[in-house]
Amino acid sequence: MPHVGFIDLTYHPNRAKDLIAHFYVEPEKNFEEAVNAIAGESSIGSWTDLSTLKVSVANKLKARVFQMNEKEGLVKIAYPLDLFELGSIPQFLSSVGGNIYSMKAIKNLRLVDVEFPEKYIKSFPGPAFGIAGIRKILKNENRLILGSIIKPKVGLSASEQADLSYEIWKNGIDLVKDDENLTSMTFNNFYDRVEKVLKAKKKVELETGKKKFYSANITAEPTEMLKRAKFVKKLGGEVAMIDIISVGLAGVQFIRNQNLGLILHGHRAGHSTFSRSTKHGISMLVVAKLARLAGIDQLHTGTVVGKMDGTAEEVSTINDLLREDWGHFHKLKENWSSLKPVMPIASGGLHPGLLPGLVKILGSAPVFMAIETDPRPEPWHALKRRRRW
Repeated sequence: MPHVGFIDLTYHPNRAKDLIAHFYVEPEKNFEEAVNAIAGESSIGSWTDLSTLKVSVANKLKARVFQMNEKEGLVKIAYPLDLFELGSIPQFLSSVGGNIYSMKAIKNLRLVDVEFPEKYIKSFPGPAFGIAGIRKILKNENRLILGSIIKPKVGLSASEQADLSYEIWKNGIDLVKDDENLTSMTFNNFYDRVEKVLKAKKKVELETGKKKFYSANITAEPTEMLKRAKFVKKLGGEVAMIDIISVGLAGVQFIRNQNLGLILHGHRAGHSTFSRSTKHGISMLVVAKLARLAGIDQLHTGTVVGKMDGTAEEVSTINDLLREDWGHFHKLKENWSSLKPVMPIASGGLHPGLLPGLVKILGSAPVFMAIETDPRPEPWHALKRRRRW
């Protein structure tokens, strides 16, 4: 058959049947040739003409570039839903986030956003609890939720971490979490740590009459990760933390599909290897959408005022998507109503003095604020004074 062309600026996408990808493109040479190559490589194209490709199949399955702005480098491509396996994030990434990044025709390429058809969204379970479910378990319907990250991130023994967690909870914090690189170490075994920290949690709950959370980092290869998740559940824990980038979103799906009754807390460590550049990679917005599909209940999205990269506009946009606050979020075209919302988490370089500015930027009702541990009493006194929000 003749060579297939993938640019059709007269095409009008069917939002029920097309998945729409938004790209930023910088070509090595010719913009139109690069865009055509991207659409082809990510759908049914090849480097040569194919005698095995029927015209009817090409017309049904080829991607179509329906918008492109060479001056700004912005391109929108519509992909027939039949190109994607329902319920499979790995297959999606292999298509729209795969070989296209390796092509010689491309200098820079960034997947900026994706609009998923409702049928595709409904093929995923999404979060098990969502914002309302988390607040119900915590017995906190409206108040600002505050958490603390144990510091130093590694180096404490299981007993030391349990003692520190007890003091933090006693000072009014709702959630204590492991850091992203604390899994099961020679100096702090996962199973020993979980047993001791959960014992401290139960003690402080009895003493204060208030519900507390411990987010245990179960990050590991799938078999061990499942074993750790089951252990957390067996000992009465409610939350399991997963490093979603290092484990992979398929790993998140795997744990979510076990239906263990655990709140899944998603840490995004490593995302900036591909999301930080404004010209190349995959945006954090896309990562957040995929994490919601995979079943994350809570997701780190940035702090704006803390140590991590992320503008107020970017973080607010992601948070709005995750929690379905339509007040000032106008870009969303797809229907996420079949999936529960995700609780955004602001974490990284935060202390009580930064909370007023953070709440002003991001709001307070559905957002979890993570405060890094400080054993001195002054920060806790300051935090209690501000807790009137």
